Amino acid sequence: MAATMELTVMVPARNEEASLGACLQSLVSQSEPGFELGRHWELVVVDDGSTDGTRAIAEGFAGVTVIAAPALENKPGRKGMTGKNNALWAAAQRARGKWLLFTDADTVHTPGSLGRAMREAEKYEADMLSYSPKQIVTGFWQRTVMPLIFSELAIAYPPKKVSDPASRIAAANGQFLLVQREDYFALGGHQAVGDKVLEDVELAWKFKASKRKLRFRYGGDALSTHMYRSFAAMVEGWTKNLAILFPQPLALAGFRLIDFGLLLLLPVLMIVLPQHILLLWWQWAAFGLVWLRVMWRYLARVRKSEFPWGDCVLSIVALPLFAWLLWRSWMQVKLKREVAWKGRVYKA
Repeated sequence: MAATMELTVMVPARNEEASLGACLQSLVSQSEPGFELGRHWELVVVDDGSTDGTRAIAEGFAGVTVIAAPALENKPGRKGMTGKNNALWAAAQRARGKWLLFTDADTVHTPGSLGRAMREAEKYEADMLSYSPKQIVTGFWQRTVMPLIFSELAIAYPPKKVSDPASRIAAANGQFLLVQREDYFALGGHQAVGDKVLEDVELAWKFKASKRKLRFRYGGDALSTHMYRSFAAMVEGWTKNLAILFPQPLALAGFRLIDFGLLLLLPVLMIVLPQHILLLWWQWAAFGLVWLRVMWRYLARVRKSEFPWGDCVLSIVALPLFAWLLWRSWMQVKLKREVAWKGRVYKA
């Protein structure tokens, strides 16, 4: 289908009644003179077999097109299309925009961000533009675990290197993935990565391998996301992803446990040892300096997550939980060779 609009925004939604309304409200509010929904751009929601009020919420917004995702035809024991890839490929085939934006139902977009994103992509001559959203977290464990994960992501996939054509590192965030229509279809789109759980990273690899230009950055100015509504959902989500995102998840788990030991063991030794042996002042000071050095390096690392300082400090207590999530993901993805997400199980 030839492009007849500036932009098509596509939102896959499977049982997203808790978040979809806020997402769509932030998107339909983007319309302004010269950039009107239905005339200059279109918004498509793909209902991926929802059993809650997701479809009704989407249909309640004027100007929003709601379609049903085609039935998955995956055979037991074989790798096939994931639900998200299946839904987005169906939407993309009917899209009319010159630019295609894939975004998740748990995102909220700031006013004017769609137009700014297209201008940014054109300014930097990017064939793919992707943002890492500001993370909205609730509850103690989300506040402490999420900074750890996003700091490791920032280190494994540095935005400057992702955006550098000379670097082999490629990444993208499916919560905001803007691509040139022609490039997307030339590379096969979501159909070409249909069996991949991390379809965003795989698409980025395809773009970069074909010498197309990526631009990737922290996009807290453009959108935010509330990824998980409960502790259980957070565990399921990161179990699905961590062992794929990081090449050596068990080694990473070990290093973070060492951090936990150093950050907590050294202060304990400083308190306990004087009760049993007489430490000279310089020995006590040496312990303190070592601990401060470890703490400084740790906080410098975790601050790459773009989370508040308070959450970064609190994240120390979640290091064992992060290590457990890495181990759990490795067991599920690498040993059992399967991932579970939103009521479906896929072969890894």
